[in-house]
Amino acid sequence: MTARVGVVTFPGSLDDGDAARAVRIAGAEPVRLWHGDPDLRGVDAVVLPGGFSYGDYLRCGAIARFAPVMETLVDAARGGLPVLGICNGFQILCEAHLLPGALTRNQHLHFRNRDQVLRVEAVGTAWTNAFQSGQEILIPVKNGEGCYVADAATLDQLEAEGRVVARYVGGNPNGSQRDIAAITNPAGNVVGIMPHPEHAVEALTGPSLDGLGFFTSVLKHLVGAPA
Repeated sequence: MTARVGVVTFPGSLDDGDAARAVRIAGAEPVRLWHGDPDLRGVDAVVLPGGFSYGDYLRCGAIARFAPVMETLVDAARGGLPVLGICNGFQILCEAHLLPGALTRNQHLHFRNRDQVLRVEAVGTAWTNAFQSGQEILIPVKNGEGCYVADAATLDQLEAEGRVVARYVGGNPNGSQRDIAAITNPAGNVVGIMPHPEHAVEALTGPSLDGLGFFTSVLKHLVGAPA
C-alpha cells in the first residue's frame, strides 16, 4: 500500500506545492491538509512546509502554532507520527514545543537565498535514515529568520543526545548557534530543518537530488514501523 504523506497549507504558505511534489517523486501519495481543519485524514506522516504562515505576524510560526490542524498534529507527533518541518515549518515546530529552541532574525539582518552545503550527522531519524553519517549534501537555503538559538544547556543536550541532524558547512548563512541547520526530538520522528530539501529533488530545478533522501527516508521508516 502506498504511504500517504500529508502536507499542511497555512495562509501564507509558499512551498506546500513543492513539498507535495517531492513526496510524489519519492513514491508516496501527497495528501493536502488545511490549517483550519483538525482532521489529518489518516496520513502516515506530515510535512509542515516553508513560507510565511499568517504573514509571520508576532513571530514566525507563532500564530500557526494555534491552528486547528496543529492541535491534532501535536498529539499525533507525540504519539510517534513522523513530522518534518521545513523552514517556516521548523519555526512552527519550535513554537509548538515539539522541538526546543527558536529561529530568530538572521544575524546579518539580510535574507539569504543560496545553495548550501550541509553535513548530515544524525541518520537514525525517520527523515534521515537514507543518508550516511557525515555525508555532505547540497540543498537551497532561503530565509530571513533562520538563526537557530537556544540556551547553552539545551545546545549541550542536543549535542550529547545526537539530536543535531545537520550542520552548515562552508559558511553559516544565518548565524545559527553551533552551525545547526536541523534538529530532532528524542524519539527521532520529528525533524526541523531550515534549508529546503524539497527544492533539491529534480535535476531540472535543483542544485542536486540530495533533498530526495529526506522523503525516501520516511517511506523506509514507515515500512519498518510496527503496524
